[in-house]
Amino acid sequence: MTRPLLFAVSTLGRRAPLQRLIESVVPQLGPGDRLAIVAQDNADDVRRMADAAGAPDRVVVRTSARGASLGRNTGIDAFADADDDALVMFPNDTTWFPPGSVDAIRRLVADAPGGAVTVSTEIGPRFVLPAPGTTLGIETVWQVIEMSLVIRLGIVRRIGGFDATIGTGAASPWQAGEVTDLLMRALASEPRLAHSFVWTAADDVAIGGIPETSGLDPRERRRKLRAYGRGVGRVLARHPFPVWHRWGFVAAGLVIGVRRGSEYRPVDGLTAFVGRLEGVTGRTFGTAEVTAVSR
Repeated sequence: MTRPLLFAVSTLGRRAPLQRLIESVVPQLGPGDRLAIVAQDNADDVRRMADAAGAPDRVVVRTSARGASLGRNTGIDAFADADDDALVMFPNDTTWFPPGSVDAIRRLVADAPGGAVTVSTEIGPRFVLPAPGTTLGIETVWQVIEMSLVIRLGIVRRIGGFDATIGTGAASPWQAGEVTDLLMRALASEPRLAHSFVWTAADDVAIGGIPETSGLDPRERRRKLRAYGRGVGRVLARHPFPVWHRWGFVAAGLVIGVRRGSEYRPVDGLTAFVGRLEGVTGRTFGTAEVTAVSR
C-alpha cells in the first residue's frame, strides 16, 4: 500500500529558497501527499507563494511564533486528519527535492517506521549516512539531521512532537539537537525503530540543501557554532549517553576547524568547545547571544 508523504516546513518567509522548495515539491505530490508551510514571518508573502503553486488541496499555510521546533509541530497539527501510517519529513525552507526524489523516498522507506536521506550541498553531504542495515542508536543518531528524517506520523504524535524549548529560534540557549532529542524519545517509545530504520544510499536518493555556515560572516558563524554546541550538549546531558561520549563531544569542539575545514577555521575551535561545555553542564557563561541566528 502506498503511504502519503507529508512535509512540514517552518520558515521566516525567505522568498527565493522557499519558492525553490515549493516548485520542487508540489509537482511531485501524489494522492494524499501534502505540504504544510508554517510562516513565522512574512506570512502574506508565504500565502501568495502557496497560492501561486495552484494546489490548494495539497498546500496549506499556517502561522506560529518563532522557533523551528514550534513551527514543525504546527505543521504536524495541520495534518490532523492524516493517518498515523503516513510518512512525514521536516525540510528547511532552504531544502529542495530533485525530480523523482519524493517517490524514491516513499519507495525506499516503504513500510519501515522511519529512515533518513542524504542532504547534498555544494561542498558535499551534510552527513554521510551509515550503511543500510546499521542500527539506529547512540552512535548513529547524530547522523540524522532535521531535513533528512523520514518518520511515521503516528510515532511523532505519540511522543508529543518536537520539544519546542530546543532548536533554532527557541526561547532558550539550546539552539540545536531537536531531531536527536526526538529520535531518542522515539527509540524509547518504539524500540523497533532501532533495527528497522532505513538508511538510504546517496546513489538511490538525495535531496538538496545548503552548508551549515552558508551566508554567515565570521562573527555570525561563531555565534551559530556556539549556540548549536549548547543545544547538542544539552541533548547529550538529557539522554542516557555514556559520560565519555558527553565529554568527548566537548573536547572534540577544539578541533572542529580541522575536522570540518571547509566550513570552520581553527580559531573557531574554542567557540565550539565553550558552547558544548555550556550545553553539557546546563550553564551559559558570560553574555553570549542566545539564538543561533537572527535571520
